[in-house]
Amino acid sequence: MSGIKNLTYSEQEYVKAGKSVGLVLLQTDEVLENEIRQMLSGAVSLFHSRVPSGDEVTAETLAKMETEIPRAVSLFPPAGKLGVVAYCCTSGSTVIGEANVAKAVHSVLPGVKVTNPLFAVKANLTALGAKRIGLLTPYEPHVSQAMADHFKEHGFEITSFGSFYEKEEAKVTRISRQSILDAMEEIGSGDQCDAVFASCTNLRTVDLLAEAAKRIGKPVISSNSALAWHINQLLA
Repeated sequence: MSGIKNLTYSEQEYVKAGKSVGLVLLQTDEVLENEIRQMLSGAVSLFHSRVPSGDEVTAETLAKMETEIPRAVSLFPPAGKLGVVAYCCTSGSTVIGEANVAKAVHSVLPGVKVTNPLFAVKANLTALGAKRIGLLTPYEPHVSQAMADHFKEHGFEITSFGSFYEKEEAKVTRISRQSILDAMEEIGSGDQCDAVFASCTNLRTVDLLAEAAKRIGKPVISSNSALAWHINQLLA
């Protein structure tokens, strides 16, 4: 078209190879992508994709996500040069299985480092030397029990256990911070546990962990804090 000057340009790499992370979030997740930015260290580029997820957290809706993971991974920009892909669902990782999550990711991006909140929590607790765990979940009993059983199978002892018994994701993300803080303190009080773990990436915890730890005198971690911790480890 006449009258438009054809300008020249130079190219520059903005994404550092190996220092980028692909987050596969649930369609219903309103929390993780905002919280995790506050906890990752260094210059990390984040790319987000999502999987369809049910309005309710049940074993059936969680299991259905497995087939959606490859499609979500395929939507990451090829220029992203991902160092890590994180499937961002704790309960989903429990029901689908961590090996199956990794397999689904590797079907699209073979060789990429893969993590999920469940694996990250176990690694974080191990690094803290915590074997006796106070477990807090928002889930309905069957999903909560499956998670507790998973921890027991991997050498952890659940010494205190509480849940908000909430199926609806939209309600989980609106559980008040005060309710979560009070629950962390109740679950972690006494000498029976070494650390408290608050499960679910949709639970708003980032600004509560230090206060909860101060109140009970022991570490308090969440799905999001553990996932950020593990991503930092994988990118180091």
